[in-house]
Amino acid sequence: MDVLSDVMAVLRTGRPFAARFARTAPWSDHRSGRPNGFGVQIMVRGSAVATAEGGETFRLGPGDVLLVPHGGAHLVADSPDTPPGPRCEPGSEFPGAVIRADDPDATHVMLCMAYELAPNRTHPIIGTLPEFVHLPADPAARPELAGAIAMLDNELAAELRGGDTLVPALLDAILMYLLRALLGERTAECGFAGWAAALADRSIAAALEAVHAEPARQWTVASLGAVAGLSRSAFSRRFTELVGQPPLAYLTSWRLTVAARLLADTDAPLAVVARQVGYASEFAFAAAFKRDFGLPPGQFRRQVPACEPAAEPFRREPVAV
Repeated sequence: MDVLSDVMAVLRTGRPFAARFARTAPWSDHRSGRPNGFGVQIMVRGSAVATAEGGETFRLGPGDVLLVPHGGAHLVADSPDTPPGPRCEPGSEFPGAVIRADDPDATHVMLCMAYELAPNRTHPIIGTLPEFVHLPADPAARPELAGAIAMLDNELAAELRGGDTLVPALLDAILMYLLRALLGERTAECGFAGWAAALADRSIAAALEAVHAEPARQWTVASLGAVAGLSRSAFSRRFTELVGQPPLAYLTSWRLTVAARLLADTDAPLAVVARQVGYASEFAFAAAFKRDFGLPPGQFRRQVPACEPAAEPFRREPVAV
């Protein structure tokens, strides 16, 4: 598995969510903060204004995407003059009229999708994203993203058999296309140029792929440098500059991130988990884990819920009559 896919697979938890909202102006949603939530909102028809609690405003047109990587509270409305609606708390139903998706009187259609991220760990790829990211529509530059959005829109509107399989796959595809676009094009603006540059650098990307492919291997700076095709000193310097951590510090951090997911999702004995992430002894693993997470692995396992399967991957909105 490549680095970006690996990061999302390990950090995601809970059930993915998707919904299609078709509305007639005026309308407004006041969305509360959702800790550990990674949200995506996509305008399909009409335009809207999203306003963060801090006052930052984003104007969304057809095809525009607003990412909310850290679950920040915000207001979305058809117009800045529309009074705020009731606050939508996490897990509650969204207020306001929802009309039939194929009704020509619907002035606005918006797709909303969200993931829960593991509360105990944030990878730098996600952690360094700003609170809100506005990605304007550009079908010519990103045809795959536009195509996946259109398929999700159709799938949520049609409610055909097989949707429980197709919708989660489309959510994953859209998320990956969005991260590709951000890492590839908006690095300076989005504030994580280091990681974007690291993934674009063939030498450093090769070392990262090696770490993610074999986290239990007894890597050294020299052996990772060999994978990267660089001398030990040149590799260490470039890796630290682009990734933001020295090579072995990143290796340790990723090992413990993988261990946290294994502890949450499996019943494997601690000694087995330790070996799977490269520790020769359970004692050494427990000491490193407690130093990083603040809890011994056994206590962490008892307190952190396992990842739920996506048994109910999306919600059907009721139709107003």
